[in-house]
Amino acid sequence: MGATTATHQPMLDKDDLGPADEALLDMLRDGRVTAPYAADETGYSLQYVRDRLGRFVEHGNARKVYEGLYELVDDPRADGERDA
Repeated sequence: MGATTATHQPMLDKDDLGPADEALLDMLRDGRVTAPYAADETGYSLQYVRDRLGRFVEHGNARKVYEGLYELVDDPRADGERDA
């Protein structure tokens, strides 16, 4: 058998994002993050950050490059305008 391909939900868009998602996407745009680091930086609970990062992976907006290490694949806010 070969590698398992994950089935992704449709990618998220701007309307699907909450404040935590915005903060996490800002961090991911700057580089790879771990959930504990992101939780410390944003003030959200570790479990909530893990859930949100998992949601990004599930929808194909981020990928897990190593156990607990995430990177951005596609910023759902980038379709047209970019917020500063």
